Amino acid sequence: MESAAFVRSAFGQLGLQLFERGWLSSNNVLFRASRSTPATIVDTGYGSHEAQTQALVQEALGDVALERIVNTHLHSDHVGGNAGLQAHWGCETLVPEPSFDLAWRWDETRLSYEHTGQTCPRFKVDSPLEAGEILRLGDYGWKVAAAPGHDPDAVLLYQPDSGVVLTGDALWEQRLAIVFPALEDDRAFDDALSALDLVERLAPRVVIPGHGRAFTDVAGAVQRSRQRLHQFIRQPERHLDYAERALLMFHMLEHRRRTVSELLTWLASTPVFVRIVARRGLETGEAEINARRVVDSLLAGGQLQRHGEWVTLPGSPG
Repeated sequence: MESAAFVRSAFGQLGLQLFERGWLSSNNVLFRASRSTPATIVDTGYGSHEAQTQALVQEALGDVALERIVNTHLHSDHVGGNAGLQAHWGCETLVPEPSFDLAWRWDETRLSYEHTGQTCPRFKVDSPLEAGEILRLGDYGWKVAAAPGHDPDAVLLYQPDSGVVLTGDALWEQRLAIVFPALEDDRAFDDALSALDLVERLAPRVVIPGHGRAFTDVAGAVQRSRQRLHQFIRQPERHLDYAERALLMFHMLEHRRRTVSELLTWLASTPVFVRIVARRGLETGEAEINARRVVDSLLAGGQLQRHGEWVTLPGSPG
């Protein structure tokens, strides 16, 4: 796979650099070492971009070792670089406390990778990240707060002196992350709304999201996300549509080029889509019909292109 594009931004006062990655890999937030804290990265991107993640960190740190990884949640696009960074630097790794035991035991049936048809190299975990604790990053303390919704175990990190918050996938500037628990229980939308309420109460001046650029129009982003969530609460099937399309696009960002047959087979057999088919009240035998509908909708919208039996992203060779 080719390297992902990235944008580098520096927040000098806080001793951090933001690597804004493409949508296959989450953003990385790198904190320089201080007299009392080690060099730390928050979230590490997808496994396919592991080499680029390591190169970015190496260039930024020079001779200083990366000693710590902190993950906002354990989705593959946020932790896929963990194993490679651990192998290179022997990093200590902190993950949200509710996910700690799953990662410690590497419970494949309950971690999300098999469920979503995504890959993640196994990594070790050292310590749980507790909601309410103060985590030292650079020269400052960052408050850890639970931010369930997109992922039930997710956390965000808030620095009150500067008003900067790392929201992970709880809040983006324009788009809305899939609320994965709501694919099985519509009541999970309430958790996503509560995470937005939390960001609103914190009243940050700057949001560094898990995907996309850092931004300051926090009220606007919260309002847009809240409106979208209320639409999904009124029409849950729209969230199912959104999830199917987003997961397929993530798959294509990883693979770039697939045959129609490969895509239909992948969609019809991947556990998350099997559950969505059941939520729609469809029979098991209708899974391929549903899969074809998803592929056709993205082809019709121009998000994907077809070249004979091959499906590609726009601009990719057929």
